[in-house]
Amino acid sequence: MKKLLLTSNGLTATKLGKQFLKLVAKDPKEIKVLFMPTASDAKKDVSYLEKKITYFKQCNKEFTDLGIQEKNLFWLNVNNPLIAGDINSYDAMYVCGGNTFYLLSEVRRTGFDKKIIDFINSGKVYIGESAGSIIVGPHILMAAPFDPNEINLKDINGLKITEKITCPHYNEDKKEIVDEFEKKNNCEVIRLQDGQALEEVDDHLVII
Repeated sequence: MKKLLLTSNGLTATKLGKQFLKLVAKDPKEIKVLFMPTASDAKKDVSYLEKKITYFKQCNKEFTDLGIQEKNLFWLNVNNPLIAGDINSYDAMYVCGGNTFYLLSEVRRTGFDKKIIDFINSGKVYIGESAGSIIVGPHILMAAPFDPNEINLKDINGLKITEKITCPHYNEDKKEIVDEFEKKNNCEVIRLQDGQALEEVDDHLVII
């Protein structure tokens, strides 16, 4: 059973945290979550480390507020996935936001794209945040107007776990861009405002 929770900006909305717990269907104290912050590594400026520490603390708080123990939250270095142990021992995988092109490039380079696909196909919960939501679609073209492709990634095919194309952080300022994208590519884009998510369980889809 495929269980995707593709968010715009994580589980910041209470309703999304509750839905996450419903999807996992376990005692929160027993839930283990694997985080992948790789997308945020694309640009390392002077304040990068400080921002990342703040981000880690915020994410940890989102999950501990749901009753999940901090010891069960593991932050993964995609270059050394073995330190996470058995990936399948986790109940959920949370792929964080950042630069979509860099994220897709890195999961391919390390072979972690296959691990993500296997994890989802095993029936575990996948949470995407922004870039993490986009990469599981058919392609990442929707990121092009908003993320710089500084690594000159040529293959923009996504992981193709879902056929849906998402646009995180949607607001009225992006309407003209997304409308034009749909016309040019003859497709429909799921427009996700911050605080929203696309939930896909097998073939059942709903915007929360």
